[in-house]
Amino acid sequence: MNRAGREAMDEIGIWPRFRGRAMHDRLASYDGYDCAHSICAAHLIRDCAAVAEQQQQPWAAEMQEFLLDLHDACHQWRLLHQPAVPAIERDDWVAHYFEILAAGYAAQPPPAFSPGEKGKGRPKQRKAKNLLDALLARADQVLALLDDLSIPFTNNLAERDLRWAKVQQKISGTFRSAAGATAFCRIRSYLSTMQKQGHAMLSALAAVFHGHPFPVAWAPE
Repeated sequence: MNRAGREAMDEIGIWPRFRGRAMHDRLASYDGYDCAHSICAAHLIRDCAAVAEQQQQPWAAEMQEFLLDLHDACHQWRLLHQPAVPAIERDDWVAHYFEILAAGYAAQPPPAFSPGEKGKGRPKQRKAKNLLDALLARADQVLALLDDLSIPFTNNLAERDLRWAKVQQKISGTFRSAAGATAFCRIRSYLSTMQKQGHAMLSALAAVFHGHPFPVAWAPE
């Protein structure tokens, strides 16, 4: 992300004040914010699939399968109301993760240097090597859910919430005013929150028009 993009993120005011756990893709700009970080596994699965298919890297297909199996295993432990994956199984998952990375690094060809090309800096890395480096450097962010099953596997829920703005833009082209965009975001935010809390959308909207919207701050009993 360029400087202007980072300034926009700061100006919105959420990231500089956020102190929880953020789940996101591998964009480096997020790393500058003082909070806990997790990497969205759905993004990693897509990255692994691309490397496996386009560069014929077997380790990437194995990592893709690993992440999908990890999702299933964590889901099963959540159903048992466990706060974390038990230590013995957790250590097996971590060991397997690094075994896949070791196989991936072993499969990478040496960097290609062309003779006579001085002053051009380091050669550009292949996508496979970039992904391996990210998986190694961010291993704690990828595997954090093993120690805290409250951490979701992906940030797809947040992305689905944002997708409605793109749908509106495709239909209408753009928002007519800042006030219209603000109203749209408020309505979508309210409906999304109500849906997550288990309320029917029609009932949530009816409550608004009766002057008694459902509270958005809610905690399960």
